[in-house]
Amino acid sequence: MKALDLLDLGLLGLRTRPMRAALSALGISIGIATMIVVVGIPASSQQQLMNELQALGTNLLRAEVAPGTSGELPPVPENSPEMAKRIGPVRLASAIANAQSTVTRTDRVTDSSGLSVLVAKPDLLEVLNGKVHSGTFLNDANSSFPTVVLGDKAATRLGITEPGPQVWIGKTWFTVVGILDRLPLAPDVERSVLVGWGAAKTHLNFSGHPTVVYVKAEEQAIDDVRGVLPATVFPESPGEIRVSRPSDALAAKRLTENTFSALFLGLAGVALLVGGVGVANTMVISVLERKREIGLRRALGATRGEIRGQFVTESVALCLLGGLSGAALGVLGTAGYAAWRGWPTVIPMTAVFTGIGAALLVGVLAGAYPAVRASRLAPTEALAAP
Repeated sequence: MKALDLLDLGLLGLRTRPMRAALSALGISIGIATMIVVVGIPASSQQQLMNELQALGTNLLRAEVAPGTSGELPPVPENSPEMAKRIGPVRLASAIANAQSTVTRTDRVTDSSGLSVLVAKPDLLEVLNGKVHSGTFLNDANSSFPTVVLGDKAATRLGITEPGPQVWIGKTWFTVVGILDRLPLAPDVERSVLVGWGAAKTHLNFSGHPTVVYVKAEEQAIDDVRGVLPATVFPESPGEIRVSRPSDALAAKRLTENTFSALFLGLAGVALLVGGVGVANTMVISVLERKREIGLRRALGATRGEIRGQFVTESVALCLLGGLSGAALGVLGTAGYAAWRGWPTVIPMTAVFTGIGAALLVGVLAGAYPAVRASRLAPTEALAAP
């Protein structure tokens, strides 16, 4: 018998018993959909958790200049952030410096407000996952002019709620152009007044040497970056650079990833087991119900191999139909639940393809025993079955 004839014969049972085939495929599709859902929903939940942990600075390092033996800060190169970006796993880098100036609301008083004046790069906010509450941040257009951005706590202490007012720094009036939201990753910036690099050089006699370099790197390489960062940003004296250790949130994130991976494997295995048992049960019942058909085909000359091929083909086709529909149901179910909870939708494609592939494998394995059993039936025994 040709392969196409065998395929047509294997699909005959599905065509002649559409309701039974649909119900059997439904059972399989539910099993595959369950596998995708029980993997997809935790994956979406995990991604939401990972995003929240990442917001805590799991991939952020702070390289800080320590005072030298003379008590003075060493002259770190102005382009140290660009030097840090040359490290392969580093994605973003920025810098701040202490302007050694005081800020007040008026030039009529000499008492300091207790706030720091920091010189900042325009890309600082991106590195610190910060947001502007109102107004705008420092950029290439305003960094050379006497403008400032206030940290959240600095704005409260100065009594400024909206951009527009001026503050007195050194001997120059600076206009407030923005106020930041809270910055959990940099509490010192929250309590500071930020001045552009060019304006600080012009109006505050700023030397241009950074005192803190912030670096964002790939999480899996964070320890390696930490090891080479001091020598990169200050090759002359790396011992005078102190680098913060990775955030404790990174350890929590890695532990969570390992725990979820074990959970995914367990849930997927259980779902596949349930689906396989359902297919095997369906095919065994099919053999018992169709003994007369098997006997008649054997009496007409069908070989045992052709009987086995018929039932294996039918089992595989049934599982493929159920696998495809189950994959679609699983994707829709995962996306719907993630959208309802406000999570990012994560559909592990490995789970989808594994589910379909597992359905085919289960079809072969689950159809093998019933197929062998059907092929061993003697024609007289099968025709005499009630």
